[in-house]
Amino acid sequence: MSTLLVIAKAPVAGRVKTRLTTQFTPQQAAGLALASLQDTLATVLATPPERRVLVLDGQPVPWVPEGIEVVPQCTGGLDVRLAAAFALAAGPALLIGMDTPQVTPGLLALGLDFTEADAWFGPADDGGFWALGLADPDPALLRGVPMSVAHTGEVQRQRLTDAGLSVRDLPKLCDVDTPADAKRVAAAAPRTRFAALHHSLCAATR
Repeated sequence: MSTLLVIAKAPVAGRVKTRLTTQFTPQQAAGLALASLQDTLATVLATPPERRVLVLDGQPVPWVPEGIEVVPQCTGGLDVRLAAAFALAAGPALLIGMDTPQVTPGLLALGLDFTEADAWFGPADDGGFWALGLADPDPALLRGVPMSVAHTGEVQRQRLTDAGLSVRDLPKLCDVDTPADAKRVAAAAPRTRFAALHHSLCAATR
């Protein structure tokens, strides 16, 4: 059974996307986070794994669509929480975050195709990663990887190759963390909810 995992925070003002508040209010930043998550989940629903799981920090509300199973995140550092997410999978799995609303069903389907790879790695512009796919999920491959630093992706990918896995790379994407990131992603994916909200918020402040 293939599983598509989305790890996310509930879009609560003051708890999510706080780095966007140099340009937007906490409520606006939370709105952008919600739009990004909605775009991501819509793409997940357009991708054909047997199981789709939202691993959520916070309380789900009606914005979670049908067809998405919601599981609470465990406590601990991000490496521990990512490892626990992979432990939910009973077969091949691809894990993504909520910060790449520009992702497409084609990219996710590629990351779930393990016919010629043991693992898929999706690098992010900030040095981290936006996607990680494992044909045989092993939580130990993530525990202890330093998260949210400039070399996170490098360390995580090296962990995979050191384990003897054949690794293929997905295209590099930009995570939405800063206002500059938000502007770039909105321009790259103009038909998303995220882009529409970003445009309206920016127009209102001109």
